[in-house]
Amino acid sequence: MCETQWCATELPVAVAQFTVMREPERNLEIIDGFARDAAAQGARLLVFPEGLIARDGDDDAFAAAHAQPIDGPFVSGLKAISAKRNITLMGTVHIASPEGVTDFRVSNVFLIIHGGEIVATYRKLHLYDAFSAKESTVVQPGTKLPPIVDIDGWRVGVMTCYDVRFPETARSLAVRGADAIVVAAAWVRGSLKEYHWKLMTAARAVENTCYVLACSEVSSRNIGCSRIINPLGEVLAEAGSRGSELISANLDRNVLESTRQTLPVLHNRRFADPQLR
Repeated sequence: MCETQWCATELPVAVAQFTVMREPERNLEIIDGFARDAAAQGARLLVFPEGLIARDGDDDAFAAAHAQPIDGPFVSGLKAISAKRNITLMGTVHIASPEGVTDFRVSNVFLIIHGGEIVATYRKLHLYDAFSAKESTVVQPGTKLPPIVDIDGWRVGVMTCYDVRFPETARSLAVRGADAIVVAAAWVRGSLKEYHWKLMTAARAVENTCYVLACSEVSSRNIGCSRIINPLGEVLAEAGSRGSELISANLDRNVLESTRQTLPVLHNRRFADPQLR
C-alpha cells in the first residue's frame, strides 16, 4: 500500500451496499461474504458504507452508542477478513474515545485495511448537523484532511457522507494527486435527497476529473443508490434503493489520463488555496 514504481492500467473495484444490522457479529459475516465474492471477481478494492459496527434504522444514535475501541473485536474482524480474502477494505466505524478522555463523544473513523493491517485512517471532518439531524451531539469532528493511499499504483482518496457536500474536501484530494475518491455514507432518505446524492457524487467526479466510488447504507432510513462514476461523470455501475447489492467496475488509467488532457481543470485553476494541500 506504499508508493510503488508499478501502476496498473486497470484497477478492478467493487462497492457493497447492504443493511447494517444491530449485531456486529452478523455484520462481519455479511462483510466477509461480500469480500469473498468481490475477490472471486478479481476486485482489488472493496468499499462499504458508513457506520459498519451496528445500526438501527429507527435510532439515529444507535451506531455511536455501539462504538468499540480501534483494537476491539469488530476492527480485528475486518483485519482478518482483509487478510483472508486478500483485498483492500474501506468503510467507516464508530470508535470509542480512549480511556481518560473527557469528551464523551465517539469518532466516526474511515478505515483503509490492507493485508490484515490498518494502513490509513480518517476522522470525519463534516458532521451531519443538517435536515434536523445533529451528529455532533455524539461524534467528535476530525481536524485533518483525508488521506490518499496507493493501491496498485492508483492513488485513492477518501471522504465520509456529508463531506461530499463540501467540494473543497474532494478538491484537496485531487490537487494532492488522487485518481479516485471513495465516499462511504449512510445517506438519509427524504425529499430530493436521492437527487442530491446522485448530483453531488457525479459533480465531484467531473470537477476533479477523477473516478468516484460512492457507497451508501440501504435501509428504511438510508437510500442505498451506491455508484461508480468515471471522470466525465458517466455512471459505470449503480445499485438500487431497496436492497443489498455488489456492484463492480474497472478503473481505466487511459480514460483518466485522456480526460485530464481534454479537460485540464486541475491544471487551469487560477487560484489555489494552500490549506487544501
